[in-house]
Amino acid sequence: MRFGRAAGPKRSTGRSRTPRGWRNRILAIGAAVLALPVAAGIAAPTVALASPAAPVKRGAFEELMVPSSMGPIKVQVQWAARGGNAGLYLLDGLRARDDRNAWSFETNALQQFGNDNISLIMPVGGQSSFYSDWYSPSNTNGQKFTYKWETFLTKELPAFLEGYGVSRTNNAIAGLSMGGSASLALAAYHRDQFRSAAAYSGYLNISAPGMREAIRVAMLDAGRFNVDSMAAPWSPQWLRMDPFVFAPQLRGLPMYISAASGLPGPYDKPAGAVGAFNTGNAMALEALSLVNTRAFQARLKTLGIGAYFDFPSVGTHSWKYWEGQLFASRKMFLDSTNGW
Repeated sequence: MRFGRAAGPKRSTGRSRTPRGWRNRILAIGAAVLALPVAAGIAAPTVALASPAAPVKRGAFEELMVPSSMGPIKVQVQWAARGGNAGLYLLDGLRARDDRNAWSFETNALQQFGNDNISLIMPVGGQSSFYSDWYSPSNTNGQKFTYKWETFLTKELPAFLEGYGVSRTNNAIAGLSMGGSASLALAAYHRDQFRSAAAYSGYLNISAPGMREAIRVAMLDAGRFNVDSMAAPWSPQWLRMDPFVFAPQLRGLPMYISAASGLPGPYDKPAGAVGAFNTGNAMALEALSLVNTRAFQARLKTLGIGAYFDFPSVGTHSWKYWEGQLFASRKMFLDSTNGW
């Protein structure tokens, strides 16, 4: 992929370049590093409290506090440039922060859609949640409430945003890594809300051998969350979260799906001990995502379901590459929601 191309994504027809003999090794590496950080954080901005009665400033950026069963949730919003009713939900990764959604400061997403008639909806928080409804609080970190992110993103938040003129039925959704898997799940089960979906470097075959334990390690490292509090092993709830399993429900949905090779590219800085460590982690994470994404591609092909796939020859599990993928899928979001 070339960063910054304005045309729509191309359908991938190439075969996987991941040698079969390396797949088990990639899974083992991925289990150890799935949750390790790649990008450094930045200080939090001031939160502006707002209510559904507040006036919307076209094209403005605002931070809202939205009521939910989990307590007030911060949501960062860039309003549509001309007051349109379309929305693009941008989901964070496993290490989602409590102060800002990383799309708002790790990428130029705000600038990419600054002149478009679509509101960017960026929920804050949800570390290790997979943006799903858990059945109990995590019992390994003293969590005081139960994650109910699917309920929030598909019921509570849309109802709140409707007061600002954002439609409940004219939205797109995208996410990276954990958020990539979740974006497909939310779109699959809420087709009335989402008209297109994108998954960048997602884990799209979470029932594959070794993946649950990889996710267990990752979630313990990212906030000491217990995967068993999210969904019991191989239960209907777990299978419901697996894109490989619910793939038939994606038929007819415009989708953009990508994963890079894991080879370092122009945005990697492997110099020095810290740089080499972070780059190595990002390479392994992306390689694991690539294996998952290729399996998902084969699954969709078997089902006769169309989707756009992009497999860049270089790129690791890091934000600047996802920034490029967001731009490459921008046309799909705007076309599906009439957000031009």
